[in-house]
Amino acid sequence: MNTAAIALDIDGTLTDHEKKILPETKQALMKAQEAGIRLILASGRPTSGLLEYARELEMEKNHGLLVSFNGARVTDCQSGEILFDQAMSVEDGKAVLEHMKNFQVKPMLYRDNYMYVHDVYDCTVMHKGKPMNIIRYEARNCNFLICEKEDLVEFADFPQNKILTAGDDTYLQEHYKEMMEPFKDKLSCMFTADFYFEFTAKGIDKAKALETALPRIGCSPAKIMAFGDGQNDESMIRLAGIGVAMGNAVQSLKDCADAITESNENNGIAEEIYRRIPELVN
Repeated sequence: MNTAAIALDIDGTLTDHEKKILPETKQALMKAQEAGIRLILASGRPTSGLLEYARELEMEKNHGLLVSFNGARVTDCQSGEILFDQAMSVEDGKAVLEHMKNFQVKPMLYRDNYMYVHDVYDCTVMHKGKPMNIIRYEARNCNFLICEKEDLVEFADFPQNKILTAGDDTYLQEHYKEMMEPFKDKLSCMFTADFYFEFTAKGIDKAKALETALPRIGCSPAKIMAFGDGQNDESMIRLAGIGVAMGNAVQSLKDCADAITESNENNGIAEEIYRRIPELVN
């Protein structure tokens, strides 16, 4: 068995539309851990948004890793040790927030147990033609309390692992180049969903996080099987020995993947694990 670890994006990959892990997918991942394969959750979510799934998959006792903030931080599930952490500077964070005032977007910041926004009642974006309470969506999925700040620029006097902006999916497609223009050579800027566009420190992505953390657990990228569905998964899919795009993945990810499996709604992870590691079937 050549696979030493399985890296998994969360939304649209590990979880279904209800943000739950399907039973067959969970069973396959538990079998993998029993066989000595480590699990790595790799998401744009803050670390707090990964903990529920880490507990469900018993990753603490199986020495799993959490890659959060789209690769800006890596945490050891067992010890809680932060193996990698790279935030953008205070100056860059403030510059992003000031620039975002020119656009119809909703910036969100994270600190400790709180998510900070300008106006909790300005909470709706249009996604696929339907209204969505994006502040509730983000806060509930990532286990944050919500706090308003009249001026996020003034408030953000601490380094940010990422700045998340939310907006109507069509609006972001039309304006993201203008949003990132002042920062394209200074920061990493990318979509993590069609209604999310975010900023992290330069060079930050899931691949860099894995390359930094894997030597700490004696694993090489060649022994990683990685699963993803979005633009921000591309670096991880390219890095892994086996990079797998979900059936529901964006086309650009499918184009660079080693394999395409079933969708997140159809146990695509389990299907590919059993196909690649048949000894886990029984």
